[in-house]
Amino acid sequence: MSTQTDPSPTLEGEGAVVGKLSTLDRFLPVWIIAAMVLGLVLGSFIPGLNTALEAVKIGEVSLPIAIGLLVMMYPVLAKVRYDQAHRVVGDRKLMITSLVLNWVLAPAFMFALAWIFIPDLPEYRTGLIIVGLARCIAMVMIWNDLACGDREAAAVLVAINSVFQVIAFGALGWFYLQLLPGWLGLPTTSADFSFWAITASVLVFLGIPLLAGFLTRTIGEKAKGRDWYEGTFLPKLGPWALYGLLFTITLLFALQGGTITSRPLDVVRIALPLLVYFLVVFGAGMLIGKWLDLGYAKTTTLAFTAAGNNFELAIAVAIGTFGVTSGQALAGVVGPLIEVPVLVALVYAALWARTRYFTPSPLSA
Repeated sequence: MSTQTDPSPTLEGEGAVVGKLSTLDRFLPVWIIAAMVLGLVLGSFIPGLNTALEAVKIGEVSLPIAIGLLVMMYPVLAKVRYDQAHRVVGDRKLMITSLVLNWVLAPAFMFALAWIFIPDLPEYRTGLIIVGLARCIAMVMIWNDLACGDREAAAVLVAINSVFQVIAFGALGWFYLQLLPGWLGLPTTSADFSFWAITASVLVFLGIPLLAGFLTRTIGEKAKGRDWYEGTFLPKLGPWALYGLLFTITLLFALQGGTITSRPLDVVRIALPLLVYFLVVFGAGMLIGKWLDLGYAKTTTLAFTAAGNNFELAIAVAIGTFGVTSGQALAGVVGPLIEVPVLVALVYAALWARTRYFTPSPLSA
């Protein structure tokens, strides 16, 4: 367990957590699979749906999907105790480890997997490398919250990832697609990443809900007090995060349903390195956090922020750079196809590990 200030009321073990989950939470894997299937069916059998969803965009992301992501993110960020952020920033072990995992080890590992699994398919390989560079700033908050991770730590680490994305994404793309392959005697890929696509993704999918969540907590606590805010308001707001998640997943798969179902073998080849990536990076995050004695909540946050990827940004960059029908775009679309069910499963794996490998610590006053 985390130390100190984890506000989660379900600290007694996995059984207690599951017992207190709502019907929506308890059967989340079922709802997610249903949303994926519904999206694939809608995208495959309703003519013109793709065109309608793409009619209005924020950057390169469909407006309906953007709305779904904002609805998903806002309740989670409204739960964060922003007055506790200082303890996260002061935790050097967590901060340094997260930066190394997110910006050194994870992209390098995806680069290696892309070349190992699909050396003969350069478009898909490039798409996978782009996915590896796009660190998660949105959906990871949902997985972290469901696994009883440290909300304040997640908010801080996601904010740091956002800053690094704006600063480093283009340079890392050049390094992994041109410079490093050249050093290794491998074919290189030319890519001119859009600074606007990266910045817009960060500002929209993190900046707006982060500001809204901060203002909601600040104004709500000032007007009614923390007990009312956390005991009355948040329970009513909370389910909207999962409604937004399911809505977003449905739209994502509807948008690309035809592409996915028409190229199943290609999807399988892209999916295999993604599956290895998510499992290995998450497992490494859990083991490193345990070794550093970060406690369960921070360890879980470390693992999820390292394993998750910003598929909105990866898809936007791939489409903006290589085109909507490109293999790079398909690789970006397959990302959430694999990431969503795998990270849902890892939520349950984290809760299982908590009761067996982490010693609960008393909460501080």
